[in-house]
Amino acid sequence: MQPKANIVHLPVYQPGKPVDDVKRELGLTEVIKLASNENPFGSSPKAMEAIAREVENISIYPDGAAVELTSALSSYHGVNPDQIIFGAGSDEIILMIARAFLVPGDETIMADQTFPQYKHNAQIENAVILEVPLKEGTHDLFSMLERVTDKTKVVWVCNPNNPTGTINNADEVEWFLSKVPGHVLVVLDEAYCEYIDDTSFPDGIKLLQKYPNVVLLRTFSKIYGLASLRIGYGIGRPDVIRSINQVREPFNTSRFAQAAALAALNDEEFIAKCREANKIGLAYFNNSFAELGLDAFPAYGNFIMVDVKRSGQEVFDALLRKGIIVRAGHKLYPTHIRITVGSQEQNEKVIAALTAVLQEIAVKV
Repeated sequence: MQPKANIVHLPVYQPGKPVDDVKRELGLTEVIKLASNENPFGSSPKAMEAIAREVENISIYPDGAAVELTSALSSYHGVNPDQIIFGAGSDEIILMIARAFLVPGDETIMADQTFPQYKHNAQIENAVILEVPLKEGTHDLFSMLERVTDKTKVVWVCNPNNPTGTINNADEVEWFLSKVPGHVLVVLDEAYCEYIDDTSFPDGIKLLQKYPNVVLLRTFSKIYGLASLRIGYGIGRPDVIRSINQVREPFNTSRFAQAAALAALNDEEFIAKCREANKIGLAYFNNSFAELGLDAFPAYGNFIMVDVKRSGQEVFDALLRKGIIVRAGHKLYPTHIRITVGSQEQNEKVIAALTAVLQEIAVKV
């Protein structure tokens, strides 16, 4: 049995190390995981209540079109229902876009250090991948535009970028979209946009009204705290969404996910509290890094990427032994680690552990 030749050497996505695995492997009783950009404050109580009510329908297929949730989101964003598509997380939307638009030989453009699922799914479709170096941790939209040709089908812009946490502002994105040819689909991945209160951040919905070749990606996994339920969505022009819908699997989001997302969408108080706590956490990390003499990228999501000035993998391993799970292994940023913003108690424990680790490594040197 032979698989497709172009997938033989593809890496399997590696999620953040599970808490239970670390406890078992290292004999620890307390482990803090700040590696996967999950919401440390959980999810809205309204979402949990909605899940409980849905249990009685567990034997019934979900609504494949997610009509009720689609209606709520269309009102929330001021778009038509036929402009929305749901996936098992926004990463499934990425898969569907690649499946719907890319054929062998098509070119697709992305940053050289960004969410890996863009590249992964383009490789599956045997597309030609053009990776453009980040500029100070941010998408270099000018250089990305220079790589656009008649063969270009899709450009991916992760904003805020994962893993660096940086953003391209409204003026930059507007300029880029005004120059990109109409035959090129531009995917603006805004998974962390709900955390942002900076007025320079682009309004994706308004851009979509002006540029028909734009698709926005959003998710309920981050600030809404529904990561385990796997539900995200895309917003685009009806004809674009229809094309993506044609490759969507039936019943790809569960009854529980749809019910929880609908309830979470309506709990604005919970979202506001999470956003404020995250803002405080980012400020704490930035101040702490400055005291440690470390430089971090400007952070706009619920995570921050910091240069620890020695092997990021070494620092990751040392933190792991202290019961702290972060993220390392970024090929182009080998001395950096990415840390999810946790509760204040968790953040303080991370900084205490990081301080100790850096001192221990310095002594060894």
